[in-house]
Amino acid sequence: MLRLRPFKKCDADTVVSWIKSERIFRYWCADRFESYPISGADLNAQYDGLADNDDIFHFVAYDEEGIIGHFNIRFPDRNDIDTVRLGYVIVDDARRGQGLGKRMISMALDYAFEFMGAKKVTIGVFKNNPAALNCYLSAGFKDTGVIEKYRCMGEEWECMELEVTA
Repeated sequence: MLRLRPFKKCDADTVVSWIKSERIFRYWCADRFESYPISGADLNAQYDGLADNDDIFHFVAYDEEGIIGHFNIRFPDRNDIDTVRLGYVIVDDARRGQGLGKRMISMALDYAFEFMGAKKVTIGVFKNNPAALNCYLSAGFKDTGVIEKYRCMGEEWECMELEVTA
């Protein structure tokens, strides 16, 4: 059975161990970290810097085998409490392809709508990451048509904005 719980500092090393390449790293965090690779201490340092921010919440999904995924939910605009955004979504690379990512995203949506009172949830996904795009679309997200561009690994990557409403 898959469950959610708040992220703990002891989870950081496990989460970053799932990032096996710079491409996966950039899919996960875009430009939010300056260099690859990062350590669990680097992730914890970033989260510690956000500890007093009431607009962002970090989670892990877990089952009887341990943690299988990680994500955060944040209010991107303090003046719009009806919209939240998912980010830093990653699933254990050894457990991909089992539908766990879709289940984790569905649980994140349930949390956002039921407990946070969101009316809309957004997420960004790079066009060149079809596995994540398919996961989000199968969980109910729709393409908004909004594209943001990022410089990643010497290339220009297009990030699609997706959303789902309550």
